[in-house]
Amino acid sequence: MSRRGDDYIGTMAVQEKHRFDEQSLGRFMSAHVDGFTPPVRVEQFKGGQSNPTYRLTDGAGRRYVLRRKPPGKLLPSAHAVDREFRVISALNRTDVPTPRAYALSEDESVVGTPFYIMEYCDGRVLWDPLLPDVPKEGRGDIYRAKFEALARLHRVDYAALGLADFGRPGSYVARQISRWGKQYKASETEKIESMDRLFDWLPANLPTNDETVLVHGDYRLDNMIFHATEPRVLGIIDWEISTLGDPLAELSYLCMLWRTPKDWGGLLGHDLGELGLPTEAEMVDYYSTLSKRAVPEPALWEFYMAYNLFRVSCIRQGVYARSLDGTAANVRAADSGKLVKPAADLAWQIVSNMSGASR
Repeated sequence: MSRRGDDYIGTMAVQEKHRFDEQSLGRFMSAHVDGFTPPVRVEQFKGGQSNPTYRLTDGAGRRYVLRRKPPGKLLPSAHAVDREFRVISALNRTDVPTPRAYALSEDESVVGTPFYIMEYCDGRVLWDPLLPDVPKEGRGDIYRAKFEALARLHRVDYAALGLADFGRPGSYVARQISRWGKQYKASETEKIESMDRLFDWLPANLPTNDETVLVHGDYRLDNMIFHATEPRVLGIIDWEISTLGDPLAELSYLCMLWRTPKDWGGLLGHDLGELGLPTEAEMVDYYSTLSKRAVPEPALWEFYMAYNLFRVSCIRQGVYARSLDGTAANVRAADSGKLVKPAADLAWQIVSNMSGASR
């Protein structure tokens, strides 16, 4: 189930369930956003499955982006727009490409739920990892740009930015397994044998490495705005689940692209050389060189791949559950449910192929 660009790129009229008082927003922006000229015109982005996201245009033609919590009953600790705003504000002071953060409101009387406003980056969102709209000779540059931006993020001195309390150092993978596992159980709609096996195997086979960096949490191609013509990241977006975490967990999440089939939107099954795309090993080596980290051992790397597929299954189950109760932001959120079991099955297949998987 590859993503179709028309379903995710650009804006649409605001969905009925995500509408709010635009005049109330205009009053807030007049008071809190320097340079804003009323009135404000609101459109909803087609993408964004978790927090509804809107493009705002003011009376002078300036554009902004608004991210808000969705209405309705929410899972614990989810949709943390205040965390997004905090980390973007901090990273605005670094060389990590992020949109400028303007204002945060936790006052539900303004638009109905907490929200923040940030810069609108006028560039490209590249939803398709095959990069069909990029010349073959330029596709490798796009891939290198996204891995370079990741290395920059992982070099950040988070304590110096005031983010020492942004998460708990150490035991990141163990805590992620517990957190997403609980959210999966809270939104479970069917029993999946491979998921039940992963619930047992992953905590029993945790890696011993324990490095802590600032992580995005959902670092992938379509969470970046690229320059309109250059292979350069203008802004990394969607920081909802950013925290202090494990760099290998994030790197392997980005590299899942090479392990997932092409009918899911992945690279497995494509002729990479013919397409001008790099291999997984090439990009792991590239990141390792930039970040001055050792290339991970094969068994360790496979653990992280299985862990990330488990995590993706948990996240997709949450999106699917929200589609059933009508609170999901994206128009195709119901499709997420179709990939929960296949991703879990693929994770268990990786585990089964690893030495000691029967423990």
